[in-house]
Parts: sequence; C-alpha cells; structure tokens
Amino acid sequence: MAKSCTLALLGALVALSLLVSPIACSRKLATKQASYKPAPAAKANKNQTTSAAAYSSGGWLAAGATYYGTPNGDGSDGGACGYQSAVGHRPYSSMIAAGSTPLFLGGKGCGACYQVKCTANKACSGNPATVVITDLSPGGLYPGEPAHFDMSGTALGAMAKPGKADALRAGGVLRIQYKRVPCKYPGVNIAFRVDQGSNPFYFKALIEFQDGDGDLKRVALKQAGSNQWTNMVQDWGALWRLNNGQRLRGPFSIKLTSDSNRVLVVNNVIPANWKAGATYRSLVNYPY
Repeated sequence: MAKSCTLALLGALVALSLLVSPIACSRKLATKQASYKPAPAAKANKNQTTSAAAYSSGGWLAAGATYYGTPNGDGSDGGACGYQSAVGHRPYSSMIAAGSTPLFLGGKGCGACYQVKCTANKACSGNPATVVITDLSPGGLYPGEPAHFDMSGTALGAMAKPGKADALRAGGVLRIQYKRVPCKYPGVNIAFRVDQGSNPFYFKALIEFQDGDGDLKRVALKQAGSNQWTNMVQDWGALWRLNNGQRLRGPFSIKLTSDSNRVLVVNNVIPANWKAGATYRSLVNYPY
C-alpha cells in the first residue's frame, strides 16, 4: 500500500509540473513585452518632430549642421520648397537651410524661421543667426542628431567669429543649438508666383515671404462672384493648387492659415487676367 501511495504521489508531482511550467513561461513573456521601451534615439526623434514645428518656450534645442554649395553662396537653386533663385535675393539673402525630416515636415515646414548658433567649435561666435527652411536635407541624420540643418555656405559662416567663417565651414559636421522664431521681412509683403503649368481649369502658385510663423498649414481660394472658400491642396513644398474640373473665374482671393492657426485673407490678389509665370505681390502680411 505504501508503494501505491508513493507512485500516486510521484504521478501527482509530474502532473503538477506540467501544469505549472506553461504558466510560468507565459508570465515571463508578458513581463518582457510590458517593460519594452523605444530606443532613446527613436524617442528623441519623435519628440523633436513635435517641438520643431512649434515655437520654443525660450530654450535651445540640439541639432547638427553642415553646408552645401559654394562657401559664400546660397546653397543651390530649386530645392524641395520651390523657391528657386529667390533664396539668393532679399529678403532670404542666402540665409537659408535645408532641414531634415523633423524640420521639413513633408513640406509643411517650408518658410519656417529658426535661430541657430554654435559654441562647440573654436571658430563659433556663439551669436545666433536666423535661417529659413527652403529645402529638404538629403540623407538621414548623423549619429546622435535629433535634427539637422544643411545650410548655405553664407548661413553657416554667419555663426562664426569675425574672419573665421572659412575655418568654421571646414569643421565638418557641427553641433549647434536652434530654436523656432517668428519670420520678419520688413517692408516685404506676401507674394504669389503663379506656376507655369496653370491654366483656366488648373491653378497653382508658390506662396512666399510670410511674416510670423512663416509656414502654412492650409490655403483656400475664393473665385469672383462667389462667397465660398475652396481648400487648395499642397502640391509640393510651398506650392498649392486647385483643380476641381471647372473653369476658374478671377480675380481670386486667397485665405492663408498659418501653423499656429492665424488666418490672413488677401482679397483679389490674383487679377482676372492673371498669367502663368507671373508674380503677384499683396499689400499685406502677418504681423509679428
């Protein structure tokens, strides 16, 4: 009888171990999944995308910087925002930068202004310079960077001590600080450059020189004889288009909504006899 009891006890222990083991394994897996956290770099990029789109509360954010084009030039004509050769002229005056994804924001960041400064290189002055996002920085971020400014040679040199611009440009990838600031173009009003492909059924225009936020998140058009605003579509960069399949009747009024929801209405800015390729300057701008 003792032998029977021993066998019964051994059988119970085996059965119990089979029941307990799977539960113990599943608990270990569940604990591992629940404690998973994103890698620090990924977390920083996510936060940077949010903070780069809004004004800084006064603090400076970290980024990297390089330059492209000629040492004292304006980067290159064209670019992912569509400003073309305007970047080399007033009011941009070559103080421009191609921004990485957290700054370019799929084109919504075109026209945004940032102060940039550096102290990590002995040629750095530590004084801030203001640049405008006019292009998309090619490639990914350099190691450890949450954001990157690929500046014109002129803009990067503006962060240097007097007489040290060439030395700073020779410094390779620089560690800099930046913060979002209002755009200020004294004496310059918003302009609309009509795209060469526009016609009576298809209207597209480049919008530039916005004071304040600098960038736009929504654009609407109102035709002659209508009280209705029709939303335009961001074509690419700073170009917005409307093609609803109907003949468009000018003059056009344009309603601009900035990144911080500030609305500006520009009445009858595009005349009835508008021409593709022409630029029409308004009489207004956002206050800053």
